[in-house]
Amino acid sequence: MSERDARIERLLLGQEITDFLYREAELLDQRRYRDWLDLLAEDVRYWMPMRRNVKVGEDEREFTSAVTDVNWFDEGKETLARRVKQIETGIHWAEEPRSRLSHLITNVQVQNAEPSVAEAQDVSVTCRFLIYRNRVETETDILVGKREDLLRRNGAGWLLARRKIILDQNVLLTKNLTFFI
Repeated sequence: MSERDARIERLLLGQEITDFLYREAELLDQRRYRDWLDLLAEDVRYWMPMRRNVKVGEDEREFTSAVTDVNWFDEGKETLARRVKQIETGIHWAEEPRSRLSHLITNVQVQNAEPSVAEAQDVSVTCRFLIYRNRVETETDILVGKREDLLRRNGAGWLLARRKIILDQNVLLTKNLTFFI
């Protein structure tokens, strides 16, 4: 494959991944949670560590550990499906009335593709997000951060296999985390 062809393959893969992430954001904004669940691999890991303020030189302590520490959440598909079911009951106090959400996705970068870009089956991708949430008259939340995703090819499409969510803030002022990032 020529260098030009390789660049075209990388560009096409990047656009395919970006389209997937935009479609996912739109499903969440439209509250189409069942359709969103269909984008998740059966063994998905959906994880958001807590962030600490640390001194210079203590970078290894900045984020809570997945294994030994408490995290904002660390969920699989079954737990995510239960959260969706709870929201859909209409009697979920934190989502009644329902939140109005806008997921903005940017800076999408393909970090790695296995076995290759041209025949990608697993793709590591990073992106930046901004989530605006408004609920009732006065509740407004803005979350900003980075996502580290692993996408797995599923036929002609993609499934989310892993998501690590890194918030830029270390103190959450939002009243709850009932929405998906």
